[in-house]
Amino acid sequence: MYVTFYGAVREVTGSMHLLKADKDRVILDCGLFQGRRKETDEKNKLIPFDPSTLTNIVLSHAHIDHSGRIPLLAKHGFSGRIICTRATAAASEYLLRDSAHIQESDANYLNYKTARNALTGKRSSKKSKKSGNRKEKEARKILKKNRHDLNLEAINDVIERHHLEKVEPLYSIADADEALELFDGYPYRHPISIGKNMSCTFYDAGHILGSAFAMIHVRQNGRDFKICFTGDIGRFDKPIIKDPTLNFDEQDRQIDLMIMESTYGDRLHEPVQDLKPQLKKVLIETRKRGGSIVIPAFAYGRTQELLYTLHELYDENEVPRLPIYVDSPLAINITKVFGEHPEVYDAETHDTFLERGKNPFSMDKIHFVSSVEESIALNHETKPHIVLSASGMCEAGRILHHLRYKIHNAKNTVLMVGYQAENTLGRRILDLGLEYQASGRKGAPPLVRFFNKEYPLKAHVVKLGGFSAHADKNEMLRFLQKSNLKIKKIALVHGEEDQSLAFADFLKGKGHDAIVPNHGETMIIDS
Repeated sequence: MYVTFYGAVREVTGSMHLLKADKDRVILDCGLFQGRRKETDEKNKLIPFDPSTLTNIVLSHAHIDHSGRIPLLAKHGFSGRIICTRATAAASEYLLRDSAHIQESDANYLNYKTARNALTGKRSSKKSKKSGNRKEKEARKILKKNRHDLNLEAINDVIERHHLEKVEPLYSIADADEALELFDGYPYRHPISIGKNMSCTFYDAGHILGSAFAMIHVRQNGRDFKICFTGDIGRFDKPIIKDPTLNFDEQDRQIDLMIMESTYGDRLHEPVQDLKPQLKKVLIETRKRGGSIVIPAFAYGRTQELLYTLHELYDENEVPRLPIYVDSPLAINITKVFGEHPEVYDAETHDTFLERGKNPFSMDKIHFVSSVEESIALNHETKPHIVLSASGMCEAGRILHHLRYKIHNAKNTVLMVGYQAENTLGRRILDLGLEYQASGRKGAPPLVRFFNKEYPLKAHVVKLGGFSAHADKNEMLRFLQKSNLKIKKIALVHGEEDQSLAFADFLKGKGHDAIVPNHGETMIIDS
């Protein structure tokens, strides 16, 4: 049998690997590449095989860098099933439609810019500035229905009349809806047929609600092979969901090849138990200043962890009970999914909340903000409060408006609880804010530019790093050493090259046969 590594190879996003055995062709994950627009557009559009030849897709979890190209495959002829856990199927319904909405919105905006440039022409000198401004206003009247809504019919008409190149979305909401019809959700520890000679059993990976280790059993030429695809490995002792599985059923313990993530293969996280006192400190200090706390938070996982921890702190009467606003429609929907799957909660969550008749993600101080009008009103709220809003890296969405209204006030706190990638607004705010704090907040505050305007970063910036959902180097080693798996070979994926290579060396020093494949490399498994 053969394994070909097509995505998240010596990089983090775009998880996708192809298994071939006889006539069975099964994809493990089908994720979006994420990063610089031009580079990722090219990568995402390229499908290195004919989707119509695939038997099925095994999906480790619903994060977009693992699931986000499924609608594209369905659009180009894939008609098999997407095999995943029940919680992953439920979350994917919201995440894939949201991804499709982003694809459509981005394409519409780029087409608007193309049509606007065609109507206004290029300004060649300062003398043409007034004329250019007039043309800009005229173009906006034609191409927009109001200040915010695009007139797609007018935009398409201009592009057609001027014979301009039109940007098409990677896939549409309709494409996502068709793909969602192909999802089949299954419970953990339940063998599932995924091909004529292939079966799969899911075990809890502890990374995110519904995340799974996929144990693939292959029968070929009278021999049995076992592949373990870890997807993303979670941390130990985190709230809400169970720890990564260490005790596997006897028939799933002998592993010929483990395809293992390595996101933090050369890094260590802050201890999980330190999070609550750190969050408590931020709340007390910000309330003393009379300020509010703005938290850029990913909609899937991070928002729910924060709600859980805040609920605990409020119940313990350890902090001022400020109003908490969740201002993200996607986060609201995903929080509903969390509420519908208590079977995956850990024992602590059952003891702390469920057995006392409490919902971990709901209390009198938590308010879910759905409409744009409510969000705008919240921007102008001056009484101390906490707002959790997406996106987690401050690149788009409602969080930008909350930052615009609060970032210039020294009473407030911007609390970073997730990884901030290079070249993102979140990373600039984090770096500049911590640098200003290290200087004793002396002199003029740094300036942060977004919405075509510069804002003084007077708000305090605090980073809590222990919220990561990925296991670090020692936690991944703990999974390997403490589980009852016997592993012949490990292929490290889903990590930047330096992280994967460093982790491979680390594992070799611990007696493991570990390699880092290249993109497109095929591995033969015959023993």
